[in-house]
Amino acid sequence: MDFLRPASWEEALAAKAEHPTAVPIAGGTDVMVEINFDHRRPEYLLDLNRVGELYEWQVGEDTVRLGASVPYTAIMEQLRAELPGLALAAHTVASPQIRNRGGVGGNLGTASPAGDAHPALLAAGAEVEVASAARGTRMIPIDAFYTGVKRNALQPDELIRAVHIAKADGPQQYSKVGTRNAMVIAVCAFGLALHPATRTVRTGIGSAAPTPVRATAAEEFLNAALEEGGFWDNGKVVTPSAVKRFADLCAAACNPIDDVRGTASYRRHAIGVLARRTLTWTWESYRGARRTTEGAA
Repeated sequence: MDFLRPASWEEALAAKAEHPTAVPIAGGTDVMVEINFDHRRPEYLLDLNRVGELYEWQVGEDTVRLGASVPYTAIMEQLRAELPGLALAAHTVASPQIRNRGGVGGNLGTASPAGDAHPALLAAGAEVEVASAARGTRMIPIDAFYTGVKRNALQPDELIRAVHIAKADGPQQYSKVGTRNAMVIAVCAFGLALHPATRTVRTGIGSAAPTPVRATAAEEFLNAALEEGGFWDNGKVVTPSAVKRFADLCAAACNPIDDVRGTASYRRHAIGVLARRTLTWTWESYRGARRTTEGAA
């Protein structure tokens, strides 16, 4: 196994162009597990640790550009206000040591349906910035990024450079089911984001289908229910029947499997419970923010 160590982004793209089968490694929290268990034996490893720009982020007026290797610890400590859903997801990632090493780019590159960042990225409506030496840079909407089990939309000569995520304009939540709080792979996970500016709701489901998915039918139902009931304006509690229907549709969006961590039926049930809880939490946060704003006015 050859070890490639570019010192800049341009060198990294050149190395990937010359060796398209090279496996990128930054935090190594996913790749090294596969290598250690002999599940993968790549001909080349492309070490990105010396590419400094991948560890940088920029907070713009409307979006955050998050370098692919920004560690989860930095997201938790520095970007909680702008990216609350992703910060909550970061809290559930393994141990402090791994949160200090791992980043969102690794989750996206591995594209495991159990990756902790995926539900939050789907709920926020992120875009993935990728590049190649030959074709330059392109943006991939998160909804089009996951193409199969541990497969993504990257071309062989492309690398993930950054993720662009809209700054939260409303409450966001994230919940995960696992056997313990540390060093755990999700049995299932659920992300929810309210977007009051567009009066829409987005979801993200992890570890309950071959790829991370959104519960689009549930979103459409809830968007219509909130609009028809005037809930965005009156700030009333969402009716229990609407919450239950939303949760049922979220569970129906799953296509899980039975494995050592849980059964398919349990995963569907758990996603319904997480959907109900996160909707209740986010809507209460939204109502509280409205009352505060009205009181100040």
